[in-house]
Amino acid sequence: MQLFALAYNLANFLRRLALPNEVKHWSLTTLRENLVKIGAKVTRHAKYVTFQLAEVAITRKLFAATLDRIERLAFPPPAVNGG
Repeated sequence: MQLFALAYNLANFLRRLALPNEVKHWSLTTLRENLVKIGAKVTRHAKYVTFQLAEVAITRKLFAATLDRIERLAFPPPAVNGG
């Protein structure tokens, strides 16, 4: 039961921080169905990785915006100058 609670809290945390405004109201079930359970082909060429997704569940723009927001979570905040 503790792993379920941890998974729920992590998913809810990421939903609040990483999702664009147009899908922040989606339930965790809807997110799982539309973002996690998407069939995709991952191809790698040189230094690039490409996801080939069917645009059935979400649009390319929405998927890209979500990935961009997740990527920005990894960067530390800018340093504040002391004066």
